[in-house]
Amino acid sequence: MKILVTGANGFVGKNLKVRIEERNDWEIIAVTRNTTAKETEDLLRGADAVIHLAGINRPENTAEFKTGNADYTEQLCKLMAEQARKLPVLFASSIQVGSDNPYANSKRDAEKHLEAYAVQTGSPVAICRLMNVFGKWCRPNYNSAVATFCYNISHDLPIKINDPDADLQLVYVDDVVTAMLDWVVKSGEGLQWPEIGPIWKMTVGELADQLTDYRKSRESLLVDMVGEGVGRALYATYLSYCDRDNFTYPLIKHGDERGIFVEMLKTTGSGQVSYFTAHPGVTRGGHYHHTKNEKFLVVKGNARFRFRNLDTDETTVVETNGEEPTVVETVPGWLHDITNIGEEEMIVMLWANEIFDRDHPDTIAGELT
Repeated sequence: MKILVTGANGFVGKNLKVRIEERNDWEIIAVTRNTTAKETEDLLRGADAVIHLAGINRPENTAEFKTGNADYTEQLCKLMAEQARKLPVLFASSIQVGSDNPYANSKRDAEKHLEAYAVQTGSPVAICRLMNVFGKWCRPNYNSAVATFCYNISHDLPIKINDPDADLQLVYVDDVVTAMLDWVVKSGEGLQWPEIGPIWKMTVGELADQLTDYRKSRESLLVDMVGEGVGRALYATYLSYCDRDNFTYPLIKHGDERGIFVEMLKTTGSGQVSYFTAHPGVTRGGHYHHTKNEKFLVVKGNARFRFRNLDTDETTVVETNGEEPTVVETVPGWLHDITNIGEEEMIVMLWANEIFDRDHPDTIAGELT
């Protein structure tokens, strides 16, 4: 499938281009501001579908709204109609349509041209009124608060908030691209008005606070819920604004005669991740927990884990090594320790179900022998 994309060098266009190129059976036909009408006409002959993203939203002169949005779309519809075939087209319109301003009016006029094209040719036409799209490669200080906040906060620059209680409705660029490509595959019949979501709602102040927490997480090691929903999308977007010189950050290394201990990551609801080392013959641990639990994974060396039940005095021993990955899980109410029984330094990954609380550590020392 060959998909012609207008505005291919824009924010959504760049993301769309990458997704199309991921598939061996798809090809993008890129149309940019430098593509002439004659070139567009020639390119349309080889297209199986059109995704129309091109438009003007920050002109030097308001007259450019009409030429860049309404007139350009009218010209595109004329060229598509001349193909004498039902060429599916999806148009990225704006939720602002209906407002009384030059931009909104130009977008509504563009919609009317596409509506007429659908009636005239019987082609499938989807008009998507997008709201605030955010994600990687969106230009900061242009027309996206998310992009501007992400860039400034990640670069330790101040942000300006006029009204922290102002509501935002956001949609993630990956969701937009997925919906667009899904529609192209199943374009159906006639004029359609698909809604692209999910739509995430928050205030400007909440957005700023969340992004600021991401910036602070490199010092606190505490990362909020970033595995699903809007947190997943916002965190990915924030990271995309980090310069290549800012891909790394240091951790604090605690060391003594036994080895070192390093905390890597703390989460708001799923505990923390760390690692430690132990020299040959060194034993670490020697404590128990009432509720806290841990998972150990030896990634290098040889380890012996010892356990003793505080109630029954039952004991058990487990040996693992870095060659055969095995998780050893501590159980509440059992004393446990770990000894390096090899001849080289031992390295062990450790996950705990809760962040260590110095005031209430739930870690009580005890002897196993």
